[in-house]
Amino acid sequence: MSTEDQSVTELHQQLSLLQNLDVGVLILDREYRIRLWNEFMENHSGLLYNDVNKKNVFERFPELPVQWFKHKVDSVFLLKNRSFITWEQRPYLFKFKSYRPITGLAPTMYQNATLLPLPSPTGRIEQIAILIYDVTDTALSRQELESANHQLRTLSETDQLTGLYNRGFWENRLKDEFSRYARSLSSSALIMLDIDYFKKVNDQYGHLAGDAVLKNLAHILREATRTTDYVGRYGGEEFALLLIGTTARKAQSVVERIQELIAAARVSVDDYTITYTVSMGLTEVHPIFQTHEQWIKMADQALYLSKENGRNQMTLLVPDS
Repeated sequence: MSTEDQSVTELHQQLSLLQNLDVGVLILDREYRIRLWNEFMENHSGLLYNDVNKKNVFERFPELPVQWFKHKVDSVFLLKNRSFITWEQRPYLFKFKSYRPITGLAPTMYQNATLLPLPSPTGRIEQIAILIYDVTDTALSRQELESANHQLRTLSETDQLTGLYNRGFWENRLKDEFSRYARSLSSSALIMLDIDYFKKVNDQYGHLAGDAVLKNLAHILREATRTTDYVGRYGGEEFALLLIGTTARKAQSVVERIQELIAAARVSVDDYTITYTVSMGLTEVHPIFQTHEQWIKMADQALYLSKENGRNQMTLLVPDS
């Protein structure tokens, strides 16, 4: 038996104490050949030590990203320092099924890995040990917490009926954009929009029909705007659109798109087919505004003029310099 093989055998005996622990242990040499493979690795991979001994790890596990993993391993050989791989960086190093009852929802085992240099008697690093930890419980708990936090954020930011931003969140974004304008003088447009005679819809068809109209309009507003814009339900049947980096002239194309989509819309509730129109007020941010409330007020004035002049139209107001 060669000195190298004897040293591996001795190390295998020393690590036999880990066989009953829930930790995977494997050793790689500089040619990325597997020199040790403990019971944890056997149980989860289905491969015995004799199946992998002296075999190239990339040949036995072709799903390993070669360049990425070599970089990790080579840095341990070169720097003689331990290295770590967390499930946040990569969900798993070896694709093992998760068999834990509590974590049955996870198709694969989430893993953390520690790469340790194994110095020879001469001090040269010829092999490294890799410890594999099953952290599926931790990963799923973290993901569930992040999902719950995301849902809470969504609930705090959106209107429950329409799925658009609620008034509080939307107005905070308007404040942010107004502050940005004060620094950069980059144009943005504001549209206030109101469903014409919405009370008649509720009175004639019922509140469920009114809700259906609100949802339909919300869908249209999302379709007519960009993901960078902020579309919110301002209150009742009134909506507000903040078009980031858009002049009033360019915003008129958005208005036309909204009008086209609404004209083609048909809202079916029970045996009824409902059509509706909207009135809009448009204005662009301007140096004359001292606060974001003044910006909203002018857009509201434009909306009021649209209603006064017969509804189903848009009015543009330009501040006096």
